[in-house]
Amino acid sequence: MEQIHAIGRRKSSIARVYLTEGSGKITINKRELDVYFPSGILQYVVKQPLQALGVEEKYDIKANLDGGGFTGQSQALRLAIARALVKINAEDKKALKDKGFLTRDARKVERKKPGRPKARRRFQFSKR
Repeated sequence: MEQIHAIGRRKSSIARVYLTEGSGKITINKRELDVYFPSGILQYVVKQPLQALGVEEKYDIKANLDGGGFTGQSQALRLAIARALVKINAEDKKALKDKGFLTRDARKVERKKPGRPKARRRFQFSKR
């Protein structure tokens, strides 16, 4: 099997994933998964598509993460891994789609409008 490439995005984060057959090693920006994401919850989020298909020990993953915060990065990585797994085996698409791993979450931070303190917040009204 050659290298499979996929991209995932969430908020302002972009994850580029390169999937190869191996022993289940996940490397993010040349660091191990548990070093890059010390939180167990974020590690769980990243591994969700692999656990759903039961292939945690079958593929090595190299990922380049850019932009955003750790939550957006972990969810972008989850989407990219799910897309790469579908490229390998198209029959897995239904299982991943049912769990919601193939859906791109398009929500982004709304821009600040001029003359207001935040995007929608108005200044406090004063009658007198």
